[in-house]
Formats: sequence, C-alpha cells, structure tokens
Amino acid sequence: MLNEHVKLLTVIERAGEIIGRKKLQKIVYISKKLKFPFTEKFKFHMFGPYSEELTLRIEELCNLGFLEEIKENKGGYSQYRYTITEEGLKFIQMYQIDLPEINRIVTNMNEQSSRFLELVSTILYFDDLSEAEVKDKVFTIKKKQNYSEEDLIQAFEYIAALRSTEH
Repeated sequence: MLNEHVKLLTVIERAGEIIGRKKLQKIVYISKKLKFPFTEKFKFHMFGPYSEELTLRIEELCNLGFLEEIKENKGGYSQYRYTITEEGLKFIQMYQIDLPEINRIVTNMNEQSSRFLELVSTILYFDDLSEAEVKDKVFTIKKKQNYSEEDLIQAFEYIAALRSTEH
C-alpha cells in the first residue's frame, strides 16, 4: 500500500514541483500508459483521464505532511502547486522503488502545458482505436478545447518519442 504513496512522492520529487492538479493527474496517467508501475484506476472525465484514487492519495500525502499543496488564486480559478517536503524526502529514502527512466520522462512532461498533456492523455486513453478514429474522438469530445490538426500531429509525435524510451 505505501509503495503507491512512495511512487507518487518520487514523481513529484523528480519533477521538483508540479503546478496544477490536472498536470499531476496527466503525468501519472501517461507514465502508467508507458508501463511505469502505477496502479491507480483512471476513468474518462471532463479533462481527460482522471483517477479518484490518485486524488485521495495526494490528499493523504498532504495530510501526512509529506507533500505540500499551495493553493494560488488566479482570478477566476485556483491553481495548486505540489512539492515534496523534508518529511516526504525522509519517507521515500526508507524505500527502494525502482522507477528507471522516470526522471527524464517526468521532467519532460512537467515542461509541457496542462492543455497539451490533456490531449496526449486523451489520445492514449483511446489507444485501442485507429489514429483516424482517435482524431475523430478528440475533435468530438474535446471540441471546446479547439485542438488543431497540428496539435494532434505534435501529440502523436510526442507519444512516439515517449514510447521510444519505454522501459
């Protein structure tokens, strides 16, 4: 059970800081799709794949003092920043979790926008469909996001680059 908490803390520690709940959800989901050993169950939600389990785990880590969540008001919405605390660092040092290659991948994903990671995770959610079917699905269910054909091309290329480094 605690292994899942350690994996999540490791991702945040390797990223340094993750800005946004949506971005954190997408980083974990995409990592899972790249065969990293995350066990959270995801369902399709308004902003793409979402895990209630992951949300609860984040809450638990904040309550334990292992993770710091800073809420910032951004006018019409709130944004959350996540960093690992000193107590969280001590906690993960007690465990040996094998997450090879996660440093580079998490760092790379953390540099992307939440909007782009939402597109990437949505494409990965429907990876059992053909590319044409995925495009149709994205243009239908993500209509309000106004993704362009170029956005989809970039997302497919990004996924291919990530998969070329799957462990």
